[in-house]
Amino acid sequence: MKTLVNFMKKFACDEEAVTAIEYGLIAALVAVVIIAAVTLMGTKVSDTFNSVAAAL
Repeated sequence: MKTLVNFMKKFACDEEAVTAIEYGLIAALVAVVIIAAVTLMGTKVSDTFNSVAAAL
């Protein structure tokens, strides 16, 4: 029983899991921003190529 109490105390003070979750959220946010940027740029580049192709 004493080891269970010690384990629970150590688990409550452990902040590594919280840090991992924060890094995961940051990585997800960066991925969303990259996807949005690529989508917007891809559309504009496609429009540019289409206008050049039409002009030729």
